[in-house]
Amino acid sequence: MIRKLLLSTLASAGLVGAASAADLPRRAPPPVFTPVPVFTWTGFYLGVNAGYAFSESDTVRTAGIGALQNNVNNGLRRAAVPLPQDGFTGGGQIGYNYQFAPGSGIVVGVEADAQYTDLQRRRTETIFNPAFNANVLTNSYRTELNYLGTVRGRIGYAFDRVLVYGTGGFAYGDVTQSVTFQTAAPITYAGRRSTMETGYAYGGGIEYALPTESFLNFFRASAVTIKGEYLRYDLGSRNLLVGTTGGPGAGYVAQFQTEGSLARAGINYKFGTY
Repeated sequence: MIRKLLLSTLASAGLVGAASAADLPRRAPPPVFTPVPVFTWTGFYLGVNAGYAFSESDTVRTAGIGALQNNVNNGLRRAAVPLPQDGFTGGGQIGYNYQFAPGSGIVVGVEADAQYTDLQRRRTETIFNPAFNANVLTNSYRTELNYLGTVRGRIGYAFDRVLVYGTGGFAYGDVTQSVTFQTAAPITYAGRRSTMETGYAYGGGIEYALPTESFLNFFRASAVTIKGEYLRYDLGSRNLLVGTTGGPGAGYVAQFQTEGSLARAGINYKFGTY
């Protein structure tokens, strides 16, 4: 009798426990962990830039050949004439970056760019000094840099989406230079050259990667970056023969230097991480 009572009690307790367990809320599955992707600067990119350009070391220095140096000494043909230039610059760039480790770390790359430069200056002076020449002399100088291109290496350090870098390499540009000297009405000495010059460029900048969903991401790139950059170029110094066109002697030699700087902003579209 006692045994049947104990078994009945245990069975009732089991049924109550099962019913209570059925009423308990079910445990939710643990959330799935999705790692946040780490940004990398590795990949090809292309973009556009625009800014301000200005010349440096832009004084034309003239020397006379033989006895014509006396005209320079007496101020009839000026020994030094400044031709400062400044203006708009705009163009495009293409390049590739490689980051050694995602997140923060060293980034190396190469970039090629080409841009129009509004760098041109013409200067005309009228000189009358009857103590040395009874005629009115007119001296005209012109210099122009139509475009500038570079092929440069880049090395920098990335602080996640911020990249600080230095850059340097090869530079080239379309240069036009001319000088004419008039004695009274006719042009008595003239010289002109228009050619592509080569040299070097160097500088640095800072670049920031916008969020991928930025409204500037028109091309569905893997990243859109904006940058500010300073670049200095030097295409060298050249001598221009301002030869006689009817005046006495052989003429003059005018020395031009093509140097300057660009301060510009740009936007790049990066594609892939390969």
